[in-house]
Amino acid sequence: MSGLYIHIPFCAKKCIYCDFYSVGVRNVDWERYIDSLIHELSFRKNELTEKVHTIYIGGGTPSLMPINQLKRLINTIYDELSGMLKLEEFTIELNPDDVTDELVDALKEIGVTRVSMGVQSFNDSELDFIKRRHTSEQCRNAYKKLSVIGNVSLDLIFGLPGQSLQSWEKNLDAILDLRPQHISAYCLMYEEGTPLYAMLQQGRVREVEEELSLEMFKLLINKLKKASYNHYEISNFALDGYESKHNSSYWSGMQYLGLGPSAHSYDGNRTRRSNPASVNDYINHYINLPSSDNLFYEDEILSDIDLYNEYIITRMRRLDGIELQDLRHRFGEKLQNYFLKQTEKHIQSGVLLNCDNRIMLSEKGVLISDSIFVNLMY
Repeated sequence: MSGLYIHIPFCAKKCIYCDFYSVGVRNVDWERYIDSLIHELSFRKNELTEKVHTIYIGGGTPSLMPINQLKRLINTIYDELSGMLKLEEFTIELNPDDVTDELVDALKEIGVTRVSMGVQSFNDSELDFIKRRHTSEQCRNAYKKLSVIGNVSLDLIFGLPGQSLQSWEKNLDAILDLRPQHISAYCLMYEEGTPLYAMLQQGRVREVEEELSLEMFKLLINKLKKASYNHYEISNFALDGYESKHNSSYWSGMQYLGLGPSAHSYDGNRTRRSNPASVNDYINHYINLPSSDNLFYEDEILSDIDLYNEYIITRMRRLDGIELQDLRHRFGEKLQNYFLKQTEKHIQSGVLLNCDNRIMLSEKGVLISDSIFVNLMY
């Protein structure tokens, strides 16, 4: 199976913590941008050697796309990939203040089966601080409209400056009142080059203490577990049957094709491709209809060690961990033995478990997973 990712790198307002590539939406020529995406797909669809099971439209802010252009893009994708589609999941990312009845009707019409909405907080002062465009009330109203889709994922962020354990618990209570099918929750990161990082360097904000951040994560895990959400990946929780198929394919090393500036692709073997992060260069390139030997990406050929390290990071993020027979099949006895030796002290300390020859994080290990992964890499 393979996946298709489509990048819409436009935002009406940049969140202060975001280091993903995005540009302002004010002067976007949507016609030319959608043409460019269509041209790229036309030239690169032969890279997809397996049936396409998932489509994911991410950003940026895909919900800023004019509905007529969204329909044109998707209908053309269906035509271009005719015979290659075996869709199990079609996801689009949305911002709460963009959600209208007209948009929801359009999503249903083009076959969207799952929506991912960036809530981040149900506290209006926290939303204002991180420069989100919406209010908590808009989140609730948008969720009600989107519930007809039947599969809604909501994002939250914890560890915001000034956030207490009590305010974080109120956020969790608010999201559980809605009871979406899927919840993603991330600890705030201070990425170099973002306004938030500059504020930290200037002493205008302080990071939440590590101990408090861990308590927030514990609270998240415990409350969602009690509410019958499966904790299937470090930052992701789902009701039965609603795990993200597209994201799970990333963590399982499946093939995918990424369209748009800054999008990445993987052939499922050892070749990664990345598009340069420039909307103007991207449009100029694909509007000129390049020949098939003059495409807009850079190749990276992964070594055996690169593949092993990526395997460790992505598989161990999943709570079902790594099956030792699979690791041996992929990388041989030497790296399997290395992996087992590295796990010994972590199993003894209780942060890793060996269950029927499957190595996985314990509940304690989830809280310190990054340091464990570094030690397991070669």
